[in-house]
Amino acid sequence: ARSCAALLHAQSTRLATRKMDAIKLAIVMKVIGRTGSRGQVTQVRVKFLDDQNRQIMRNVKGPVREGDILTLMESEREARRLR
Repeated sequence: ARSCAALLHAQSTRLATRKMDAIKLAIVMKVIGRTGSRGQVTQVRVKFLDDQNRQIMRNVKGPVREGDILTLMESEREARRLR
């Protein structure tokens, strides 16, 4: 029988592998503008590195400029248009 520690390690390794599959890399194509109540969020258009035809809008917190590569933990959700 496997020890409890070995089972936990195997389970966490599977979870980490699943999370790594979900991570996507995307390059910032265009900075659209600032949003948020204090302008702390930048809205950008990104293109996925693994699927060059796919572009979405995302909100980014912190400094960002065109050409930056973002690591997206979740790649299905798209930001609403800036008003």
